[in-house]
Amino acid sequence: MNDPLRLGIAGLGTVGTGVVRIIRQKADLLARRAGRPVTISAVSARSRGKERGVPLGDYAWEDDPVALARREDVDVFVELMGGHDGTAKEATEAAIAAGKDVVTANKALLAHHGHALALEAEAAGRVIRFEAAVAGGIPVIKALTEGLAGNDMTRVMGVMNGTCNYILTRMQSAGLPYEEVFQEASDLGYLEADPQLDVGGIDAAHKLSLLASIAFGTQVDFGSVQMEGIGAITIEDITHAADMGYRIKLLGVAQMTGSGLEQRMTPCLVPATSPLGQLEGGTNMVVLEGDNVEQIVLRGPGAGMGPTASAVMGDVMDIARGFRMPAFGQPAAGLKQAQPAEGGTAAPYYLRMSLTDKPGALAKVATALGDAGISINRLRQYDHSGPDAPVLIVTHKAARGDLDRAMAAMPGLGVVTNLPIALRIESV
Repeated sequence: MNDPLRLGIAGLGTVGTGVVRIIRQKADLLARRAGRPVTISAVSARSRGKERGVPLGDYAWEDDPVALARREDVDVFVELMGGHDGTAKEATEAAIAAGKDVVTANKALLAHHGHALALEAEAAGRVIRFEAAVAGGIPVIKALTEGLAGNDMTRVMGVMNGTCNYILTRMQSAGLPYEEVFQEASDLGYLEADPQLDVGGIDAAHKLSLLASIAFGTQVDFGSVQMEGIGAITIEDITHAADMGYRIKLLGVAQMTGSGLEQRMTPCLVPATSPLGQLEGGTNMVVLEGDNVEQIVLRGPGAGMGPTASAVMGDVMDIARGFRMPAFGQPAAGLKQAQPAEGGTAAPYYLRMSLTDKPGALAKVATALGDAGISINRLRQYDHSGPDAPVLIVTHKAARGDLDRAMAAMPGLGVVTNLPIALRIESV
């Protein structure tokens, strides 16, 4: 049997301990499948004395992840620390400089520095693999770089943050307001230390920017992702959307348009009968569309010890077998810098607002929309007891810029009593 592939694992949180557990429990299976043993030489974490539920005494300990990355008895540096700067970046660069391959689950690091790191790795003859950085246990990066390599991709979209999907589906199933379900998710440990990474759409936008780079052969451009979180979604929005046959999802969409690369991570309405509309709880789903394959749907757990550690091991096993590929599916030097799309593609929109209950109020809103070139498809007014009338409008397809102009004019109409909420209705 060939020499073992020796790992250095930096970060022994949920995912890191999951990787250690797999290697300890499935050593024989991994060796048979890789044609060589997969072993751990050394590990590193913030606290040496913390109980992690897996034996670590067989491995050397490095307090400094950079020192771990440079060890001579490490072939692959497994970076599971997180963070887009600081130690994670320094240690990853040290590993590449020392001639190590890198496997990481760090979407933030790659969203901010992925192209530069890929250039460094390829110049050194090394590879960076990051299946675990996007959608947990779903092998979406393998699907894009390998299974769909014969396609020009037309659109990538999906639900890529399980916490947001849990909050939105829990609001619907239990009839609870956002604030109550947010606290519930926090109590269950579902939220990041900075909750905005989840509910603000930042975590999911990191993932979308990586998939867009692979799908469209462009340099990672996280800064151009249009982001909007779920904090403004009310239980009324959830209920009204359901009445019209829709579900609300924090949906990521990337597509190449005539004006450039469009990348959005925003709350959207999707048909309740669609695969995305039926997605419940903390599960992730990614939809890939290509010119030959048309549409495929990948569904699975987007986080957790087992699923994410499984994705890490998929990358480790590819390296053990000698399979090597550029980080983003083609040489980094050939990735083009995409022009961010202007305005985005046109779509119908759901609008929620409250109007003063007096004659002519609705006509003023319709006129403001019409002046911006937006026509109304459906309109619904709900029963009310107070002075303000809740109104829902579904538009025909409209450019977001036109809608923004109409929305900006509404406070001056003298009849709109709250800031209107606008949600895109996405075709799936």
